[in-house]
Parts: sequence; C-alpha cells; structure tokens
Amino acid sequence: MPDPSQTLRDFQPTQDFFIGIDSDGCVFDSMEIKHKECFAPMFIKHFELQAVSKYAREVWEFVNLYSKTRGCNRFHAVIRSLDLLRERKEVSARGIDVPAFPALLEWVERESKLGNATLDAEVAGGNEGLAPIKTWSDAVNASVKDIVHGVPPFPLVRETLGLAAARGDCMVISQTPTDALEREWAENELEGFVCAIAGQELGTKTQHLEITAKEKYAPENMLMIGDAPGDHNAATANEALFFPINPGDEEASWERLHSEGLEKFFGGNFAADYQQQLLADFKNRLPENPTW
Repeated sequence: MPDPSQTLRDFQPTQDFFIGIDSDGCVFDSMEIKHKECFAPMFIKHFELQAVSKYAREVWEFVNLYSKTRGCNRFHAVIRSLDLLRERKEVSARGIDVPAFPALLEWVERESKLGNATLDAEVAGGNEGLAPIKTWSDAVNASVKDIVHGVPPFPLVRETLGLAAARGDCMVISQTPTDALEREWAENELEGFVCAIAGQELGTKTQHLEITAKEKYAPENMLMIGDAPGDHNAATANEALFFPINPGDEEASWERLHSEGLEKFFGGNFAADYQQQLLADFKNRLPENPTW
C-alpha cells in the first residue's frame, strides 16, 4: 500500500513562513454540532449505553469538548470515554457493563495513522475485535455527512487566511477524515488559501508538522493555529510557535490574530512574552479531570 503521507514528504516551501491550521472548532464552529449530534448519539447507540445515556453523553462531551483532550483522535476518545464511564458510580449503581475493546487498545498502540482506511484494512484482514469500532466510526461519518452542512467559518477567518497565505505556506492540520475536511473547506471556498489538507489518514498532527515543515523552515517561522491542547503539543514537539483559538471565545481570538498576531509572527516579535501571554490564558480554559 502506498504511503498516504508521501504528499507531505514531497512538499517544498514556496515562502519563508509556514502556518498550520486546525479545522474543527478552530476555523469552523463545528465541534459542538459534530460531537453532540453525531458522535455522542452513535457512541450511545453502538456501544449499547442507552441505559446510562445521560452519563455517556456527559462523558463524551467532556472528553471531546470541555477538557484537555479536546480535539483528540476519535479512537483515543472512545478509549478515554469508556474508561471514564466505567469509573462513574452512577453507572455501576445501575449494574451496566461498559464494554471494553482490547483489540482497540492494541491497535492504537501500534498504528501511527489512526483513520478509517487503516481501520478498514484491519477488519478486512480478520481483526474481528475492531469490527464494532468500524461499525461505530462508519456510522459517525454517515451522520456527519448527513447533518453537518452550512457551518460557516468564524468571523474574520477568511480575511486572516488571506493575510496568512500572502506571506506563508498554509496547510490544514487535523484529525478529521480528509474527505470531510476537503468537503467543508470547498463548501466555504477556503481551499484556495492552503497548499495542502492533511487529515487523520496522514498521521497525527505532530507527524504532519514534522514531515511537512520541521526541517524546511526556521523554527521561528513556523506557526500552528489551533483550539486544543493537542494542537499546542504538536507545535511544541516541532519547535513551532502556537496561536490559540480559545474555546468559547473564538471570535475574539480570530480578531486578535487578525489585528496583531500575524503581524507579530511575520515581524519576528511573536516568541517570548507574547507567546507566554497567549499560552497562560489558553491553559486555564480546559480542565484535565472531570468534577463528577
């Protein structure tokens, strides 16, 4: 099978600056609708959590929207959500047996490209323990395709991307399936601002940045824009700078990036105090552990 990330390896800079941009919850206000209307209902349905649906939904939303794991890969999210649900006293009090998937744990440990293509190949190759995960993931994709339409970018995204693309090579870096990313960016006529769209099939966000940019740009000329700690971690792992789109305060974040952030980045005044100021605010917004 050809390596799908080869397109990233082959990428060559056309400008001195590189800007990676997350999509869901960062460019588009799509995190809430995707997780509340698509992911959570399929989580409850396919893992037979109907008897504790209230707690299953609460756990799923905490893991994927309201904690430091916000924006993580969907397969890691399943593991974390089932673990948290299993620990809840309300669930054990009802005598509900929360399912466990050893095959999923084993797969996420060894697979570097956690996506639909590698999952399909595993199941087709006889890994029956992953069959329920594939059924759930396929159902999520169908639900997203059916429900998530007409979600525009946040205000000032288009204008900011225009400024960014004028001086830097811009690329979508996401854990959303690539076909969904391409559909959403094309629907909103934003694809012209980026030179590549990298989804979950091409590896993790850290790998996207490493393969595409790390050895091709000066560290101070690399910027990641994202709304989740995973985006910041990917930037840090590759010595890149990070501009947070703060969850719950996205409009103000894009206004700040548009009015001063990009200018500081292109002008070499982003690192040190300005970066620390942004991170201090960002890190206080999402908890690590639930309150229940």
